[in-house]
Amino acid sequence: MSNQEENLPSKKSASSLLSLDQARAHMLAAVVPVADCETLTLVDLPRRVLATDITSPINAPPANNSAMDGYAFKCSYPGNSATDEYVLVGKALAGEPYVGAVKTGQCIRIMTGAELPEDCDTVVMQENVKADGEIISLVKPPKSQANVRYAGEDIAKGETLFTAGHRLGPVDIGLLATMGIAEAAVRPRLKVAVFANGSELRAPGEVLAAGEIYDSNRYFLGAMLDRLGCELVDIGVIPDDLEQLRTAYKEADASADVVITCGGASVGEADYTRQLLSEQGDIGFWKVAIKPGKPFMFGKLSSSTFFGLPGNPMSALVTFYQLVLPILQKMQGVEAAPTLVLTAHASCDIRRNRSRLEFLRGMLSTGNNGELIVTPDKQQSSGALSSFARSNCFILLDAGDHALKTGDKVGVQLFDSILR
Repeated sequence: MSNQEENLPSKKSASSLLSLDQARAHMLAAVVPVADCETLTLVDLPRRVLATDITSPINAPPANNSAMDGYAFKCSYPGNSATDEYVLVGKALAGEPYVGAVKTGQCIRIMTGAELPEDCDTVVMQENVKADGEIISLVKPPKSQANVRYAGEDIAKGETLFTAGHRLGPVDIGLLATMGIAEAAVRPRLKVAVFANGSELRAPGEVLAAGEIYDSNRYFLGAMLDRLGCELVDIGVIPDDLEQLRTAYKEADASADVVITCGGASVGEADYTRQLLSEQGDIGFWKVAIKPGKPFMFGKLSSSTFFGLPGNPMSALVTFYQLVLPILQKMQGVEAAPTLVLTAHASCDIRRNRSRLEFLRGMLSTGNNGELIVTPDKQQSSGALSSFARSNCFILLDAGDHALKTGDKVGVQLFDSILR
């Protein structure tokens, strides 16, 4: 038996639920990052994950330049004073540098971003001079080297811009363009197959019969996977039919790196997930001590990693975000940042779940004294996505017998760009 298997609770135990941390650790140990890479141009880089470090090929700025519209001269000449007059001998524009010498007692007109001549070390703002034809007089003396941006002061040539594992965002791509970098090596997009299981599910727009509901899980999962830069393989809705499900599992496994199902992971008579996963792969574990999301399943199919999410919308959302997301990030090769948990004061009494960590939906705000205050949404049903739409954070409520009282401190996790 492996160490991982030893750390898993006994299937025969009545309390054989993994904690959130145990479940994450088990899954992280079971997957590896994709090893391949491909080189893409800037327009194809949004949300992609770098396969190698990127260093700057140039200095930024590439040369000393002016931070202001004004006049450039050499302030460090002996004897310069606030009453000095300078003779204007030329001008420098962005992209059109001044060519020639700037001697003692001379200056040039210079615009923001224009290259500073070698003979100049200071720029005085145009508001701080008086111009009389070609004679420029200082009204207010500048400090030596004022209003100058020096070559490489922002980024030096050879400096690391991004490390492998960084997911590229809009500003990152703008920075690459600024440095003249036209392409980058990235990890291939992770292929994720998704399907919902349930004879009662219908597509939005269809007319519902008695007992039927609209499928929402595939749509929000697809949107979150898109924000992760994954390639979605949508298998659709599969009814509670063993042979159709068996075919869907094989199709999903053959077409993707990861398979995610919604529904069929609880204990109903029509739930075939455990049977099919046992037939076509291996069950890593089933059930996690969280609410909502207890009937979560992890395992392996013959060619892919498998996640079985509960069918209730909030249960599916919570398990995807809290359990699946970190695993997908590792498989993508992402250097994920630690989860940021803030501390807030409860605005009311909150009853705890006795045995499971609970993710309540809530609204985080700032009180009159500047302290963070969190209020749980009135609707905490695992089937109610409306509560998520009204909220901006998860309230992390540890299991316990005693209720949280008004004013007590509690951890909160703000919704991020994956969720919003």
